[in-house]
Amino acid sequence: MFDVDEYLAVLGCDERPAADLESLRFLHKRHLMTIPYDSSWNAERGISIWRDVDIDVDAVFEAVVRGGRGGNCYELNGLFRALLDELGFRTAVLSAGIRQVDGTFGPDLEHVFNRVELAGRSWLVDVGFVGPSYVEPLLLSGDEQIQCGSRFRITEQDGYHVVERKGRTADWSPVYRFRPTPRQFHEWSGDQPALVEFAERLVGAGTVIRGRAFETGQMVLIGRRYLHVDDGAEAVRVLVDQDEHDRVVRTILRAES
Repeated sequence: MFDVDEYLAVLGCDERPAADLESLRFLHKRHLMTIPYDSSWNAERGISIWRDVDIDVDAVFEAVVRGGRGGNCYELNGLFRALLDELGFRTAVLSAGIRQVDGTFGPDLEHVFNRVELAGRSWLVDVGFVGPSYVEPLLLSGDEQIQCGSRFRITEQDGYHVVERKGRTADWSPVYRFRPTPRQFHEWSGDQPALVEFAERLVGAGTVIRGRAFETGQMVLIGRRYLHVDDGAEAVRVLVDQDEHDRVVRTILRAES
């Protein structure tokens, strides 16, 4: 069963925090540092990756928080949303299309994340994205925001809001695009042609994606392509050696430190 106090303890919080921005920032970053993203669990779902977007909170809590496995976007953000609701935050479900390697964006319902309203301001809350991206809540604003050496901004393009990131040396690059209007779970019901086609490409590629944040950055492993971002500085390598690849996987999944 979903247990707020046990969840908080896993995130390193000994008591229930207030529903304020300081607590949201702490919990958000701790979640990304503590519970990894791991798409390997999508393989058994086949083209029905988005079948359970409205998660069974108790079952996912048992598998992820208590059982220690990683999760995908809607599992991790669904659990975090349930935690925030219990703590008194005002949340809503958002969706996004992630920027692809070829520069296009995935379907609008591809990625599931959250919005939190605090003191009349909207914050993007996303603990289910592999990165590189924001590790603390991002204010829904056109202002530049700095986190762990990277700059973030939200622009408006073609009717969408676009989260953009800039590292220490690279130029601005889109992370994903979204509409700020809250989503309803029934929007994912049935066979959505755009999602089915997208899932077929993902399943066909067979690429496993894993990631975890650390205090000053993020580790992202897409297949054998390893991206390490520390204080805004990026290093990319292809892990040809199997032993090295396995060590990185274990580090991300925390099978070993």
